[in-house]
Amino acid sequence: MSYIHGYDPDTLRERIDPRQCKERLDEIGEQRSLAALLERVWLLKVLDRLDDSLVLSEQSVRLARMAGTRKDLLRARILHASVMQQRGAYAAAEQELNMCAEEAEGQGWSAIAAFAYQHRGKVHYDAEDYEASREDFKRALFLRQESGATDVQLESTLLAIDAADRRRARAVAS
Repeated sequence: MSYIHGYDPDTLRERIDPRQCKERLDEIGEQRSLAALLERVWLLKVLDRLDDSLVLSEQSVRLARMAGTRKDLLRARILHASVMQQRGAYAAAEQELNMCAEEAEGQGWSAIAAFAYQHRGKVHYDAEDYEASREDFKRALFLRQESGATDVQLESTLLAIDAADRRRARAVAS
């Protein structure tokens, strides 16, 4: 079941049903598996409980480092960076995503690299660097196409490219 009901075309944030997300958060409870921990981080993030999300995202990175695969660690670090981004720590989020994208591409993990570029594009978008944002979204689109991503993933990236183009055009016109 997907908790994402689209994306806001202006902010690029996930559209969610808060009640549904809170119920899922209660359902997961205090489970300690990496998958449950990552899901809790994301749910807390979209519910705008950023302090709790940050603490758990740091914990998920430690757990992935100790008990997960390299792919698990990259996913945890990307999610951690997305929490930092939402908290306004753009430079830290960008630095983390740079390393994640580089490692994923170096390993040939196109889907994970695309995930990192998509999030780095959102960091640039929030920081009002629409040219860099657009470049990252275009890179994410290419990697997602290469990895056989779903139509939903491709659509979210196309929406992000369009949003960056609109913002860039507004900034030039001002």
